Amino acid sequence: MTTRLGSNNKVVGVKQVRRALNSSEVEVVYIAEDAEGKVTDDIVKFCEEKQIQMIYVENMKKLGDACGIDINAAVAALLK
Repeated sequence: MTTRLGSNNKVVGVKQVRRALNSSEVEVVYIAEDAEGKVTDDIVKFCEEKQIQMIYVENMKKLGDACGIDINAAVAALLK
Protein backbone atom coordinates (compact mmCIF):
# COMPACT_ATOMS: atom_id res chain seq x y z
CA MET A 1 0.00 0.00 0.00
CA THR A 2 2.90 2.35 0.61
CA THR A 3 4.28 1.77 -2.89
CA ARG A 4 2.21 4.71 -4.10
CA LEU A 5 4.39 7.00 -1.97
CA GLY A 6 7.19 6.59 -4.49
CA SER A 7 5.43 9.06 -6.78
CA ASN A 8 6.23 12.76 -6.92
CA ASN A 9 2.66 13.62 -5.99
CA LYS A 10 3.17 13.56 -2.21
CA VAL A 11 4.11 15.63 0.79
CA VAL A 12 6.09 14.43 3.79
CA GLY A 13 6.14 15.81 7.30
CA VAL A 14 3.61 17.23 9.71
CA LYS A 15 3.78 20.84 8.52
CA GLN A 16 3.46 19.99 4.83
CA VAL A 17 0.67 17.47 5.41
CA ARG A 18 -1.21 19.96 7.59
CA ARG A 19 -0.88 22.62 4.87
CA ALA A 20 -2.13 20.20 2.19
CA LEU A 21 -5.07 19.14 4.37
CA ASN A 22 -6.08 22.76 4.87
CA SER A 23 -6.11 23.33 1.11
CA SER A 24 -8.13 20.14 0.45
CA GLU A 25 -5.44 18.59 -1.77
CA VAL A 26 -5.07 15.27 0.08
CA GLU A 27 -6.25 11.90 -1.19
CA VAL A 28 -4.86 9.67 1.57
CA VAL A 29 -2.70 10.18 4.69
CA TYR A 30 -0.08 7.72 5.91
CA ILE A 31 0.71 7.74 9.63
CA ALA A 32 3.54 5.90 11.38
CA GLU A 33 2.25 3.85 14.30
CA ASP A 34 5.28 4.65 16.43
CA ALA A 35 5.03 8.43 15.95
CA GLU A 36 4.25 10.44 19.07
CA GLY A 37 0.59 11.24 19.56
CA LYS A 38 1.30 14.91 20.16
CA VAL A 39 2.67 15.01 16.62
CA THR A 40 -0.10 13.11 14.85
CA ASP A 41 -3.27 13.58 16.93
CA ASP A 42 -4.43 16.77 15.21
CA ILE A 43 -3.88 15.24 11.77
CA VAL A 44 -5.83 12.11 12.73
CA LYS A 45 -8.67 14.26 14.10
CA PHE A 46 -8.78 16.39 10.94
CA CYS A 47 -8.83 13.29 8.70
CA GLU A 48 -11.67 11.79 10.72
CA GLU A 49 -13.71 15.00 10.51
CA LYS A 50 -13.15 15.36 6.74
CA GLN A 51 -13.43 11.59 6.10
CA ILE A 52 -9.98 11.37 4.52
CA GLN A 53 -8.58 7.85 4.32
CA MET A 54 -5.76 7.09 6.75
CA ILE A 55 -3.32 4.22 6.40
CA TYR A 56 -1.14 3.25 9.32
CA VAL A 57 2.45 2.18 8.63
CA GLU A 58 4.39 0.00 11.06
CA ASN A 59 7.01 2.58 11.96
CA MET A 60 8.58 5.91 11.03
CA LYS A 61 11.60 4.28 9.38
CA LYS A 62 9.42 2.31 6.95
CA LEU A 63 7.36 5.39 6.14
CA GLY A 64 10.49 7.41 5.45
CA ASP A 65 11.86 4.63 3.22
CA ALA A 66 8.55 4.38 1.33
CA CYS A 67 8.72 8.13 0.68
CA GLY A 68 12.26 7.81 -0.66
CA ILE A 69 13.87 9.93 2.04
CA ASP A 70 16.84 9.11 4.28
CA ILE A 71 15.15 10.13 7.52
CA ASN A 72 12.18 8.86 9.50
CA ALA A 73 8.74 10.30 8.77
CA ALA A 74 5.77 10.54 11.14
CA VAL A 75 3.23 11.39 8.43
CA ALA A 76 2.99 11.63 4.66
CA ALA A 77 0.15 12.28 2.23
CA LEU A 78 -0.68 11.55 -1.37
CA LEU A 79 -2.10 14.52 -3.20
CA LYS A 80 -5.05 14.48 -5.57
